[in-house]
Amino acid sequence: MPKMKTKSGAKKRFSLTASGRIKRKHAYKSHIMTKKSKKRKRNLTNTTLVHKSDEKNIKAMLAM
Repeated sequence: MPKMKTKSGAKKRFSLTASGRIKRKHAYKSHIMTKKSKKRKRNLTNTTLVHKSDEKNIKAMLAM
């Protein structure tokens, strides 16, 4: 049985924490920034954790 390949798009977008959760960046931080408030843009800068219901699919994409 060959090894499962990692999806390269997922490899670039997600990273693991020490406890095994998956970190992601926020969306809506790439263009049309003028109409968004400073507070909103600042909050989109931080990383967050992937929701528990999506973890199984993302771990499959990362071939874990």
